[in-house]
Amino acid sequence: MKKTICLYILLSIFVQFAQAQKTYQWNKTFSKADTVRGTLTSTRSCYDVTYYDLNLKIDFQKRYINGYNDIHITATEDFTSLQIDLFDAMKVSKIVLNNDKTLTFNRLKDLNATMVTLPKQTKNQKSVLRVYYEGTPREAKNAPWDGGFTWKKDNDDNDWLGVSCEGIGASLWWPCKDHLSDEPDSMRINCSVPSKLMCVANGNLKSKTVAEDGYTAYDWRVSYPINNYNVTLNVGNYTHFEDKHTYKDGAVLNCDYYVMPYNLAKAKKQFAQVHPMLDAYDKYFGHYPFMRDGYALVETSYLGMEHQGAIAYGNKYLRGYLGGTIPDDMNWDYIIIHESGHEYFGNSISCNDHADMWLHESFTTYMETLYVEATMSYKDAVRYLESQKSYIDGSNPIVGPRGVNFDDWEGSDMYYKGAWVLHTLRSNINNDKVFFGLLKGFYDKHKISITTTEDFIKYVNTYTRKDYTAFFKQYLYQPGSPTLEYKIFNDGDKSTLEYRWNTPELTFRMPIKAYINNRVKLIYPTTQWRSLTMKGIDMISFDEASYLMNVEEQ
Repeated sequence: MKKTICLYILLSIFVQFAQAQKTYQWNKTFSKADTVRGTLTSTRSCYDVTYYDLNLKIDFQKRYINGYNDIHITATEDFTSLQIDLFDAMKVSKIVLNNDKTLTFNRLKDLNATMVTLPKQTKNQKSVLRVYYEGTPREAKNAPWDGGFTWKKDNDDNDWLGVSCEGIGASLWWPCKDHLSDEPDSMRINCSVPSKLMCVANGNLKSKTVAEDGYTAYDWRVSYPINNYNVTLNVGNYTHFEDKHTYKDGAVLNCDYYVMPYNLAKAKKQFAQVHPMLDAYDKYFGHYPFMRDGYALVETSYLGMEHQGAIAYGNKYLRGYLGGTIPDDMNWDYIIIHESGHEYFGNSISCNDHADMWLHESFTTYMETLYVEATMSYKDAVRYLESQKSYIDGSNPIVGPRGVNFDDWEGSDMYYKGAWVLHTLRSNINNDKVFFGLLKGFYDKHKISITTTEDFIKYVNTYTRKDYTAFFKQYLYQPGSPTLEYKIFNDGDKSTLEYRWNTPELTFRMPIKAYINNRVKLIYPTTQWRSLTMKGIDMISFDEASYLMNVEEQ
């Protein structure tokens, strides 16, 4: 009999463990092109990009671009072929190795990729591939969510161009190794535009050269690693003004602003918000991560994007998100605060697969909350978080499928749910010194580099000396939030409270604050029913302002 009971218990534990390990199945079909660009095949992992030297010219009348990109590579193993990514709409006219040998190549139809044949490259060998290309780049139908070129006219009927390509990929307009895991160590962007216009790209403007054909070439240099989707062009009749931000330790950050002339007065007033924002983020994460290249806001005809060192700004100089979405008594510009936060998470710390984009978006959305906390109060920060709760969808996990490149994430949980996950982690740790030390430590360890979800979970477990694996399996890999179920049984002057977490993640456990008869009581639910007997319970509620959860009385 005892053996039978033991066997039953062991079997039950095994079943629970197996159920807890179930992987959520994404109800989504991915194309072969998604896989070709999203997977590090042998023809991509065989080389590392160290430098891009992008040179192009823009024809506004034809909405056409042409030029070349020098791709500096180092072989990570011996190989004779590699993959370069460029959308089918763009023509590759020639590829030259080391300014000497013309190479053969094969465009992979409908896959937005090109296979290039080379003489044998040996491990650690350095080479330069010059890819000549031209064409009509994809136009964005709804920038920045739908990536591409945005061709507009400003209020004075001047040509105005912006480029945004997060998700869909940089290869829609320039040839590169279009995978998040491989950032160049630095980059040059040399763009020729009609001389009556200005081109603003990433990094610092080193020179501009006027040509006889009525064009001017703008030479921009990025001195840090940069992920491909952050590379951008902004072309228009810009006026420029500058400022400097001085940190408490005396460090000085150059700030540059490029706006439409008719918005100059508005911009000078609105962009004053940059100073308290930089100080707030410095409090939690340190100085702006790209000090050499400087900080810049560039006015765009679309809402905004976190382009490294050249943040796209299109919030029309309004509070909040085009005038709304933040509490009525708050007065700050969402695009300035959010997109600047991405300089830390997204640009400095970058993920290596689209599946881990929450490391960009969730952390940056939570940085908005930290900005409110630093400039107002913790109570206001929680109030701001609660204003975002209605946007949580819960239909898919925050962490996506790996090895695919896709740009149509459904819902906004990697933003709002992800911010609540970090807030819930803070409440769970219940020690702000530890929590903020954890955030700063993780940032410092991985800044100006590539990281993963697994890196973050491992860091949390090591830093706190506690295993939060089940916590993250619940909040990152399950689509919904855990439900706290409870029952109350009264027996005379005593009451028994029974409670548990209801979730497919059977290893999940998290303490929660309960308010019982106006007193705070920390309870420790698991996925099994637990009980607590006390003097009669007249009132009970749970701290839903500190934890992301559902609450149901049974």
